[in-house]
Amino acid sequence: MIPISERKRIVVKVGTSTLTHRTGRLNIRRVEQLVKTLADLQNAGHEVILVSSGAIGLGMGKLGLMDRPKDTPGKQACAAVGQCELMYLYDNLFSEYSITVAQLLLTKYILLEDRRKNVENALERLISQGVIPVVNENDTVAIDELEMGENDSLAAVVATIANADLLIIMSDIDGLYDSDPRQNPDAKMIPVVREISEDIHAVAGGAGTKFGTGGMATKIHAVEIAYESDIDVVLMNGQHPKKLYELFEDKPVGTLFHKG
Repeated sequence: MIPISERKRIVVKVGTSTLTHRTGRLNIRRVEQLVKTLADLQNAGHEVILVSSGAIGLGMGKLGLMDRPKDTPGKQACAAVGQCELMYLYDNLFSEYSITVAQLLLTKYILLEDRRKNVENALERLISQGVIPVVNENDTVAIDELEMGENDSLAAVVATIANADLLIIMSDIDGLYDSDPRQNPDAKMIPVVREISEDIHAVAGGAGTKFGTGGMATKIHAVEIAYESDIDVVLMNGQHPKKLYELFEDKPVGTLFHKG
């Protein structure tokens, strides 16, 4: 297996729980740490693609909503407001390190097999120019039958299209456990997973936060998508973005999903 430190092109997915406080408001310190760390990895020679959730969550905070809208127009409105704030934030923070970012808003329709080439070409050109693409689902126009529904699977598809060497999913949990650590204090983290078995599916349960859409099941599904293209996946806690340094120093961080 190629050491993590030698993986060149990486897709990093951050969830709403990483970007925001429980109030739904932006976690400024954590986002600043995330951006600084990703900028440093880019400067070290890695090619970074950021798949960022948070538009709807940030829009909720901006609009003063405590509960995620259940209707499509409500979600679209939150996404439209929040996406502006999200990209404004990334643009300002990455520019402090002389790194340019670009926004890619995708839908399931755009990611169909016969349309993926356009996305691949755009990603390749941006990366070749030292730009960090910031990818999200286009929640403002996506409707139920056209939406991916969560960014874990979107990140895996983007990793596939970009021919990435590694997918990193940053969540609000340290990794995959043999049972739910929120309910079982004796739960043990699984450091390496080589096969997505029925047992792995069985332990992957539970929903995400009220501001997000993910859960462990969506992350396992993302791993299955990545496995189809022989892409390894790391699931790690996003509350401490600086742990990315440890990961790229080949220290054990989170759960590594390595097909084998």
